[in-house]
Amino acid sequence: MNTIKVTIQDKIAIIALDRGKSNAMNEVMIDELKKMFSSIAQDDNIGGVVLTGKEGFFTAGLDLIELYDYDESQMKIFWTKFLDLVKTITSFKKPLVAAISGHSPAGGCVLAICADYRIMAEGKFIIGLNEVPVGIIVPDSIFELYAFWIGKANAYRNLLEGKLMGTEEAKTIGLIDATAPIESLMTAALKRVNLYMQFEQNTWQQSKLNLRKALIAKVSEDQTATLDTMLKQWWSPSTRSILKTIIENLQGKKVS
Repeated sequence: MNTIKVTIQDKIAIIALDRGKSNAMNEVMIDELKKMFSSIAQDDNIGGVVLTGKEGFFTAGLDLIELYDYDESQMKIFWTKFLDLVKTITSFKKPLVAAISGHSPAGGCVLAICADYRIMAEGKFIIGLNEVPVGIIVPDSIFELYAFWIGKANAYRNLLEGKLMGTEEAKTIGLIDATAPIESLMTAALKRVNLYMQFEQNTWQQSKLNLRKALIAKVSEDQTATLDTMLKQWWSPSTRSILKTIIENLQGKKVS
C-alpha cells in the first residue's frame, strides 16, 4: 500500500491515511481504501476498524492539483470509483470509528460520515462539505449521508453554503460525536470500537445494516445521470476557473 498504513491491534484494523502532509485523495488512495475495506469485510480475524489520518489532517479531501490535470476519461473513472468507495464504506457491516486527527473538509468529511462514530481531535480544525463554493455538484447520495447525521434542514443549509465548521459546532449539530486531545484520540477511538465489539456480532452487524437500509439503498442506486451532471459542471469554464485559482493559492504559483 502506497497511500495508507494498516496495523492490527486486538482484532481491530487501524487504517491510517498516509499521503503527503494533507492526505489529499487521488485515484490510488481510493483504490487502496476500497481494496482494504473489502478485504476486512471478509476477514473473520478482524472485528472492527479505526480510520484515521495524520496529526493536523484527517484528509484535506480530493487532490485538486492532481485531478485538475485528469482528462475526461480519467475524471469519469475517478468519480465512479469515489462514489463506489462511499457505497463500500457505508455498507461496511463491522464497527467503524473515524478518529479525525485534524482538518476534514469536503471528501474528508465524506469519509468521516460513512463511519458509525466520529471522534475529532481538539484544536482549531474544520470539517464540513464545501464543494459548492469550489464549483463541484454534490450527489444526492452524499447529501443523504450528510443528512443521516445532522438532519435534512441542517444538511440543506450547510451544503448550499459550503459551510465548514469548527469542532464544537460540529459536535453540537451531530456531525461529530466527541472530541479528544490529539495524544489520546486513538485511545478513545479504540475504546469505542471495543464497546461495539463486545456485543454479539451478528446481532450488532445486522442491526447496523437494518438501520442503514435506506441509506445503503441510496448510495447503491445507479448514479450515471448524477455523474454526467457532475462531470459536465467539472469541465465548465466557471468551475475550471475556480479550481485554477484554488490550485494557484495552494502552489503559490500560476497554473498553465
